Amino acid sequence: MTDIWDERVAGVIAALRHRLTGDYEVDEFGFDKHITDSVYLPLLRPLFRNWFRTEVSGTENIPVDGGALIVANHSGTIPLDALMLSVAVHEAAERYLRLLGADLLFRMPVLSELARKGGGTLACGPDAERLMGNGELVGVFPEGFKGVGKPFTDRYKLQRFGRGGFVSAALRTGVPIVPAAIVGAEESYPMLANVKPLARLFGLPYFPVTPTFPWLGPLGMVPLPSKWLIEFGKPIETSHLSDDVDDPLVIFNLADQVRETIQQSLYELLERRPDPFS
Repeated sequence: MTDIWDERVAGVIAALRHRLTGDYEVDEFGFDKHITDSVYLPLLRPLFRNWFRTEVSGTENIPVDGGALIVANHSGTIPLDALMLSVAVHEAAERYLRLLGADLLFRMPVLSELARKGGGTLACGPDAERLMGNGELVGVFPEGFKGVGKPFTDRYKLQRFGRGGFVSAALRTGVPIVPAAIVGAEESYPMLANVKPLARLFGLPYFPVTPTFPWLGPLGMVPLPSKWLIEFGKPIETSHLSDDVDDPLVIFNLADQVRETIQQSLYELLERRPDPFS
């Protein structure tokens, strides 16, 4: 254990020395590969491997190169699922997942900067299209706050997928859509109630009450050690639909196909994981 911590401390010192030299690059979206590799991923891997004991399947469905859109279910009160999905992609394919986030995230000074340095950007069509057109893997959670802020009684029931903007972006760039199902986040922060007056007071989409928050104060922010399963489904090709980018029926049907695929995968993963804390 001591050797592991010595290595981590040495790694942090080396990263700081590298930062001081200014020998690193930041892309047009603010993504900082160096800080992602030296700080973000090393911090997230213990959570991914040891705390949640994450098992990943279907990694052969992650494109090894070129642009693609990974679409996943969203849940868990605090969106750790987005971070764990990023780690899963990097562990399996050594690629970076460029996450699309809600505008609320990018209105918060510190979190906005951290998100952008980790590869995140605002969930809007032009940014998504530019990223995928540049050959990047883009991650999106079409349920948005409806998914991440739903009560525990609705766990693993996919919410509405909005207007299908993610489908339009994929069609315009001709990249495949990879459905991803995530089981485990629902139990990490089970939301028992939503105190709407406090949510309005703080300008938040919801104010959660969980078994540990707000009762334990800051300790209530520690996620429960639920067992996580992540599965990547077979890519859905879109290149043959280039003439239908403005057809609302095609967009709706494709969004519904992705949603049903993820929902079915969730049911199968839940059968595979009968005990959420095993």
